[in-house]
Amino acid sequence: MRRSDQRRDAVFVSYQRDVTGRPLDELVTDAKPLTRELAEGVEEAREELDETIAEHLRGGWTVDRIAPLDLNVMRVALFEIEEGETPYEVAIDEAVEIAKEYCGADAPKFINGVLGAIVREREPAG
Repeated sequence: MRRSDQRRDAVFVSYQRDVTGRPLDELVTDAKPLTRELAEGVEEAREELDETIAEHLRGGWTVDRIAPLDLNVMRVALFEIEEGETPYEVAIDEAVEIAKEYCGADAPKFINGVLGAIVREREPAG
């Protein structure tokens, strides 16, 4: 299974966790290693990820206004960015592609903008 498919699966596991309230262990029982790693990482870092996302929202947006699927796309990408093993360009591109496929029409641009703002803030000047 491709890494991009496992990222997508991690987004859906995290989304299902939010929407159904089912325990994460139950949702990742048959998951591939990367899917499990990302979903568990997002679960553990959820509060910090949401705080970082919230700090970069504009136009009166708050985390609780973001569609659950869109939010989980950003959480998984941001978790990968913060882990440092995946280049931020890859994490953002994968997030945008997932959003194009599964989220609303405005989601890819929104997700790209938020994640891009986070990365720009963290990049060293010059």
